[in-house]
Amino acid sequence: MAIVYGTKENFNDEIASGKVLVDFYAEWCGPCKMISPILEELEATMDDLKVIKVDVDNEQEIAANYGVMAMPTMLIFKDGQKVDQKVGAMGKEDLQAWIEQN
Repeated sequence: MAIVYGTKENFNDEIASGKVLVDFYAEWCGPCKMISPILEELEATMDDLKVIKVDVDNEQEIAANYGVMAMPTMLIFKDGQKVDQKVGAMGKEDLQAWIEQN
């Protein structure tokens, strides 16, 4: 499954079902660039995970709705409900463990 880019038009539909990790990022954010390939790898190997990337510069309304103040900020949704949030980059093992515990 390819990573989806969240916009105000598709965001609610994309998070509506299953486990979804939303990565709030910015093109100019160094830590965001470091974590992006990790997220792609995890989505490819974790059957129950869908990853959506939201560019905070282009989708300020979505970022504001979830109080995103720093990048990267990652939210986990289950069937449309936010269940957890992390701010800042982390290694693959830590990120995978956080996803699995949610």
